[in-house]
Amino acid sequence: MRIVVALGGNALLQRGEALTAENQARNIAVAATALVPLFEAGHEIILTHGNGPQVGLLAIQSASTPETPTALDVLDAESAGMIGYLLAQGLRNALPAGRTIATLLSEVRVDSADPAFVHPTKPIGRVFTEIEASALAAERGWHVAQDGKTWRRVVASPKPLEILGLEAIRTLIDHQITVICLGGGGIPVVRDPEGKMHGIEAVIDKDHASALLARDLKADWLLMLTDVEAIYTGWGTDHAEAIRETTPEALAALSFPAGSMGPKVAAAVAFVSHTAGRAGIGRMQDASAILAGTAGSRIAVR
Repeated sequence: MRIVVALGGNALLQRGEALTAENQARNIAVAATALVPLFEAGHEIILTHGNGPQVGLLAIQSASTPETPTALDVLDAESAGMIGYLLAQGLRNALPAGRTIATLLSEVRVDSADPAFVHPTKPIGRVFTEIEASALAAERGWHVAQDGKTWRRVVASPKPLEILGLEAIRTLIDHQITVICLGGGGIPVVRDPEGKMHGIEAVIDKDHASALLARDLKADWLLMLTDVEAIYTGWGTDHAEAIRETTPEALAALSFPAGSMGPKVAAAVAFVSHTAGRAGIGRMQDASAILAGTAGSRIAVR
């Protein structure tokens, strides 16, 4: 089967961990090991990944030198290159010799008039207390929002419209090369009236971009791996209940937090509704079990 696997931020960093090279390398090794059974089963794997903590740190570093700021789209590219390098290395170390892996920087076209630029919602970077977040918002002109019990910076997250370089991805897949792409949802670009592309300040949601890629590649599965066991109703309450098997219609009728499970659910609904494929959401270490129906949440048309 052809499977687009979208790795959550925990592929590199567990919640609460310091953003160090050692922590990222260790978590990458865990993620790579979890993916090995998918390769051994003969599946065709295309990897995408998040970049929230990494691009957030780069943005903080850039803000510390306001006289020479780096645009967010460039920071997206920097973080995607770094994470892609680590993922490729981790997979090569975990898989049998001879596996060919390619890491690509992916530009994704968005609309400069997307409402997301007026109402930023995408959390990036480390967490703060409310007092810290308010101070940073005042000092650096950031938008901040609550994320669980903490606060984070939020930026525009426009809808992905077109994956540039899609033919290159298809060509590599056709030559049995494992592709790592769409890092952080891709590098956001817009087309000007003359047809030329330009970067824009934003972070594209990795799950929505992965759903678009899965549709374009006619994938059998969109597998979104995170640090949560499954989709839950009543999350955070005494009545929390895991959803194991469901349909796009049933999921679309429910509400989930925009800053956590919401994008994954929306991506799953979009992919399954427009294809004959299936979607799965669950923990990294349960990747194979999600496909088998013994873990996580599975979404399919009945």
